Amino acid sequence: MRMNSVAVASARHAVATLILATAHAGRSIAINIEQDLNRIEAQEAALQFDSFDLSTAWEVGARLRGMALERNLGVAIDVHLHAMPVFYAALPGSTPDNAQWIRRKRNLVFRLFRSSYATGLDMISQETTIQTRLGLSDVDFAPFGGSFPILVKGSGCIGAITVSGLPQRDDHNLVVEALAAMLSADHEALRLDDDD
Repeated sequence: MRMNSVAVASARHAVATLILATAHAGRSIAINIEQDLNRIEAQEAALQFDSFDLSTAWEVGARLRGMALERNLGVAIDVHLHAMPVFYAALPGSTPDNAQWIRRKRNLVFRLFRSSYATGLDMISQETTIQTRLGLSDVDFAPFGGSFPILVKGSGCIGAITVSGLPQRDDHNLVVEALAAMLSADHEALRLDDDD
């Protein structure tokens, strides 16, 4: 039996607005997936560089490192221009596993040219996985927050900035905060809300 388009749209909307309870810094928060996906789309539209070179890569990596040190966050930070690593820092409290999470999240950005968190939320809203939907192995791809595309106006995605070590939403938010500061964008308007 085929569902009519209204029923399909209604079912899709119900899934997309699913409220997902998740552990977050020792407390539970509610995440509205559809709202987050819309906000991440706005982040990716707003957080684009006019140009990006090795000096810019160092600047964004150093900014993230400084923010993490100031807040005593045990994270690893990576900036990659596709095949070329251009910045890496592992702070006290990070582990060797963080390097693997970075690799897997970064691979997903390089494959789809979008935030790893957006892809993960998209898979949840569609009630599927990257293995089923895209044929990607979770050994090499991780649909979890923390990797954000380096977007250059007129060129598209030229690399990725990735953080690992916090809950995935916090990894994502840290990268967005650093990019907003570098690009003089309104972080408060772009950030993912703590609570919906």
